Amino acid sequence: MFARWLQRQWFQRRLTPALLFLRLPLLLPLLPLHALFVLVSGWQRRRVRPQRLPVPVLVVGNLTVGGAGKTPLTLSLAQALQARGWRPGIVSRGYGRGGDGVVAVTATSSAAEVGDEPLLLARRSGVPVYVGRDRVAAARALLATELQVDVILCDDGLQHLRLGRDVELAVFDGRGAGNGWRLPLGPLREPLSRLATVDAVIGNFSSAATALPPGVELPAGPAYFPMCLQPGAFARLDRPSLTVDAGYFRGRRVHALAGIGDPGRFFATLQGLGIDFVAHPFPDHHAYTVADLSFAGDDILLMTEKDAVKCSALVPGEAWYLPVEAELPPALIELVEEKLRGRQAA
Repeated sequence: MFARWLQRQWFQRRLTPALLFLRLPLLLPLLPLHALFVLVSGWQRRRVRPQRLPVPVLVVGNLTVGGAGKTPLTLSLAQALQARGWRPGIVSRGYGRGGDGVVAVTATSSAAEVGDEPLLLARRSGVPVYVGRDRVAAARALLATELQVDVILCDDGLQHLRLGRDVELAVFDGRGAGNGWRLPLGPLREPLSRLATVDAVIGNFSSAATALPPGVELPAGPAYFPMCLQPGAFARLDRPSLTVDAGYFRGRRVHALAGIGDPGRFFATLQGLGIDFVAHPFPDHHAYTVADLSFAGDDILLMTEKDAVKCSALVPGEAWYLPVEAELPPALIELVEEKLRGRQAA
């Protein structure tokens, strides 16, 4: 219960000194942990020596904990680079999987073995995907096997400093920087001053908004680009080639689940499509069981594509998932390619 309360505080409003004082009895035990986190993360940044790869590296990440839209952005970047003649490969931590070693991801891999997001990327992108706690080792294994790859995309690698990089993109969703504090008093893994060293900041909104995410002030240096996730057609969980539009669900009994960084974002999309449903939020990367989905009964079940890669064998009834596509400004692709070609020419 305390963990849920704490996470709500992270994204409700800025934790000013006055508000911190009022909540001091609850937050006091976290102050030493906060100080330790700041000290250790700073020490790690000073001591780590980045290791360069023989091909350029593009890192997609975020400063806050939880999902902000990194995986759809990585997928869209891979597709855009392919269209421009690049041959990308993708590496990822594979959060939530069993084991830390390097594993090649295929369309038939299980989410338990490789992680839900890498499995989604392997199925959607058609490019080589490798996972490993050590992203340098994962990238080297990929390059040793996939000799045609000429650029590495790292999904969620902003804090994995051992992996040398040529381009850094920091993603925020509509929750922005939350209360502006570092873990565990707030959602930030790094201070907002870190944005001064990235190449671009991406704002992930339900529409192509141009305003900065809440609590984010853009320093001199990085460009800012809005990103909009556009829903596609609903695909049947047990037969993805069968698709329907939102009208199919209107007037029917529907449940919706989402185990992503911000489940409310998915539920808002369904509402925008005119679908009435009962919402069932789950933690990000949740490992579903049959019991978790028993609420649906004979009703229709809707979910995100990220959830779908884990639920295909758990749902006996009618279930559908909603793919999304990240719409990116052409100027972002041009910036990325300019940086990558600069590394090639160096």
